[in-house]
Amino acid sequence: MNNIKTVFTIKDLENISGIKAHTIRIWEKRYNLLEPNRTDTNIRYYSTESLLKLLNVALLNKHNFKISKIAEMSEEQIVTNARELAFKYAVNDEAINAFKMSMFQFDKVLFNNTYNKLLHKKTFRQIFKEVFLPFLNHIGLLWQTNTLMPAHEHFISNLIIQKIQLNTEKLEYAATNEDYTYVLFLPDGEIHEIGLMYLNYELVLRGCQTIYLGQSLPLDNLNYFFEGELKVCFITSMTVKPYDDKLHDYFKEIDDILKGTDHRLIAVGKKAEQVKTLDFNSNISLYPSVIEMLEEF
Repeated sequence: MNNIKTVFTIKDLENISGIKAHTIRIWEKRYNLLEPNRTDTNIRYYSTESLLKLLNVALLNKHNFKISKIAEMSEEQIVTNARELAFKYAVNDEAINAFKMSMFQFDKVLFNNTYNKLLHKKTFRQIFKEVFLPFLNHIGLLWQTNTLMPAHEHFISNLIIQKIQLNTEKLEYAATNEDYTYVLFLPDGEIHEIGLMYLNYELVLRGCQTIYLGQSLPLDNLNYFFEGELKVCFITSMTVKPYDDKLHDYFKEIDDILKGTDHRLIAVGKKAEQVKTLDFNSNISLYPSVIEMLEEF
């Protein structure tokens, strides 16, 4: 936990808020909106409280609140006005900004209110594709810039997972598509399952029979499905695992298993995209993302 980043550079604030560093400096100097601390070498750094304030200010400014007027508000007024806007205008960019605030404040109420507001305007599928996916992509960028605490990602990921599970449970259709039984799993050591869970939702929605096995599954656990008469399409999602030096061997093992059977494998994600040039049998399909797979499904 000592390695968790708890202070932010002005570049971090720019990455998270979308407000240019130059503009942030002007707001500081002219309106005293933020009060950065300074290191012994006179380099600015910001607290989590400053980050949250900037997100609120950015939302208010986007909705025609002048910076001069925002600067006159108390801290409590800024938070209250921003939350009200987040609830009122919960569509796409505004919702994404609200989810950012929810994530950094560990605010489940804000998350759920924003989500429920979206449901008045969009289906769950639209929310996932138009709001959750761009938001999750942004989280990925924050990881790359070392801006995000693991606790923040875990908090918001679990809330999104709950919504996927809830909407999947609402689908009480009997399976009507019996071409394949879809077995969904993540490779051994892989824990990023939001995309796979959403794929499961889409398959159930389309009347498919699914078996969801979840995170970190060793390949030999799939042997069970080769002993029966089920015609199986395995689906896996690869964000981190297998590591690059293990990718070829991993797919070679799957390729050998599938040869001479009617079973298939669909792999999605950045890792799957890396092996597209390798010569595998036609039982293996590779897609760079969940959305691109669904477009061809």
